[in-house]
Amino acid sequence: MKFNQVAIESIAYALPEEVWTSADVEAKLADVYKRLKLPEGRLELMTGIRERRFWPKGTFPSQASAQAGEAVLAQSSFDRSEIDLLIHSAVCRDRLEPATAAYVHGLLGLPGKTQIFDVSNACLGFLNAMVVAGSMIESGQIERALICSGENGRPLVENTIQQLHDPGLTRKTIKPYFANLTIGAGAVAAVLCRKDLAPASSMQLRAAAVETDTAANELCQGDSSGDALEMLTDSEELLVAGINVAKRNWARFTEVTGWTPGSPDRVITHQVGKAHTRELFGALGLDLAKDFTTFETLGNVGSVSCPITLAYAIEAGAYKAGERAALLGIGSGLSSIMMALEWPDL
Repeated sequence: MKFNQVAIESIAYALPEEVWTSADVEAKLADVYKRLKLPEGRLELMTGIRERRFWPKGTFPSQASAQAGEAVLAQSSFDRSEIDLLIHSAVCRDRLEPATAAYVHGLLGLPGKTQIFDVSNACLGFLNAMVVAGSMIESGQIERALICSGENGRPLVENTIQQLHDPGLTRKTIKPYFANLTIGAGAVAAVLCRKDLAPASSMQLRAAAVETDTAANELCQGDSSGDALEMLTDSEELLVAGINVAKRNWARFTEVTGWTPGSPDRVITHQVGKAHTRELFGALGLDLAKDFTTFETLGNVGSVSCPITLAYAIEAGAYKAGERAALLGIGSGLSSIMMALEWPDL
């Protein structure tokens, strides 16, 4: 997929104030660690995640999504009355029906002309939404789109901690729950538009490539469990399958963009942890010095992770005008989207 008319006019985020360190999580599991003789500090040691954040209890995904939406509209040169499309793209939703986008639309006070819907594809939802909105802009159907995502891992993590206190669990049978403890919360939003409507200095979406392997769709599965959430992950097999999907998609990506591993000045990935990052960069022949990460302080924030890391990189001056960036997304199921961004230096 190639794009010639799509600009990322603005991007912003919102974060909850409550911080849980990995030591805090392990303290809530002290009896479990003692019974199973697990070493303290293993959560941070294995993942590189020092802390994650959570919204207050009772916060709806739409509220988090709308916070990021307000933040990006405050940055944008467009008035909210000009937004043609709103997509809520998180794993988390308020309920099955109506679309969570309906609540976000109301909270943001968007006009009646704004088309709304949800896009859900595990941790890949935001990038999927960028492809959908970008394609609609490219085709001339719309001029401006607002993409929002609000994730809240608190119910999952709290339920996981409760489940891990089951005395019947062993060192082997707790493994599928381990990835849950890396999950955090946050929100991100971006305004995409036809590039002639944005400042000439705006980032541009230039290309995207997709690879899917549904033979791996049982490696990470989450669902409701009464009033709680539950997720089971085969982390080792998921890492292997994910790297293989990424390698095949990188071949597609380089074909459509003409890029080599040396082409991007900055690489932004889905934020799983240090092992995933190391394996991915090695498999694709990318320079780890070009990586920019947020998992250390945000954990894995689902669909928010890749775009919020892009926003952080811009704030830090790690991605700037005159540079290219590669967004490397992955979502359970299993699917990968890779995107090429170019930022003109005028």
